[in-house]
Amino acid sequence: MSSSYSDCFSDLICDEDADVLLTEKSPGYFEEFEFPDDIDESIAGFVEGEGDYVPRFDYPARFQSQSLDASARQESIAWILKVQAFYQFQPLTAYLSVNYMDRFLASRGLPEAKGWPLQLLSIACLSLAAKMEEPLVPSLVDLQVEGTKFIFEPRTICRMELLVLTALDWRLRSITPFTFIDYFASKIDSSGSCIGFLISRATQVILNAIQGINFLDYSPSSVAVASIIHAGKELPNLCLVTPGNAVAWCQGLSKDRIMECYQLMQEVVVGQKQRKPPKVLPQHRVMTHTDFDSGDSSSSSSSFSNKRRKLNNYNNDNDNL
Repeated sequence: MSSSYSDCFSDLICDEDADVLLTEKSPGYFEEFEFPDDIDESIAGFVEGEGDYVPRFDYPARFQSQSLDASARQESIAWILKVQAFYQFQPLTAYLSVNYMDRFLASRGLPEAKGWPLQLLSIACLSLAAKMEEPLVPSLVDLQVEGTKFIFEPRTICRMELLVLTALDWRLRSITPFTFIDYFASKIDSSGSCIGFLISRATQVILNAIQGINFLDYSPSSVAVASIIHAGKELPNLCLVTPGNAVAWCQGLSKDRIMECYQLMQEVVVGQKQRKPPKVLPQHRVMTHTDFDSGDSSSSSSSFSNKRRKLNNYNNDNDNL
């Protein structure tokens, strides 16, 4: 980590469309969906450019060498998924949050591998992703629910967001597995009768998969294909589709990479419980548009004051790092 970045961090005084997660009760939701005439060329272009929106190639190895803490990353992702469920955010919002966090950690790093810096990064990444994808976004204090150990001031989160944006070169509209899954679902089910189920089940698989560091080795398109094949295995008329068949769906796909990713999904995802349905957002919670409202945030933070440590001035904390 460069000295200039460390100095910047120590000054903290703590800013592709996907459909809402479907249920198995709505398998025909996408029956009448029509792709544009140039969809094949567009998807091939996404496959070609997806490498620009993933962490550096040596990022997974840093977890294996323990220079980065895999358990701390997993805890952060678990928290992001809890908040996504609590506020009924789109699955894409949760995925983008993790993508931003991984890309930041791969290029910059934190003064501590766990603790408040990683929690602050998680909140900032989730806030940015929500602003990209959600029509309504909770205030920055209301976003800090579901077991956060620290409460950060809105201005602190905004400052962290700027650090993330700089590290990502402001490229937030990433290519993700959700860029591909509706297209690949239509390839596996040309009749369209089961596309809704395939997308819903594949989405669950993807949100489970992002918690494992081993999936960092695979491109978004490979994850999307593998998740769709996994979903198809649950339907008798689609269970014969293999990675060998799927490689013909689009230019640029790798049979070997899809096969490896699919096998990993079988090992990791099979047997896991399906995620519980998202909770209904309580009507008494204050929702704001994407602009910040420090006044609302300060009033909301009082309910947390007796439970959690409120960090108002991180210059003092950084002196102890």
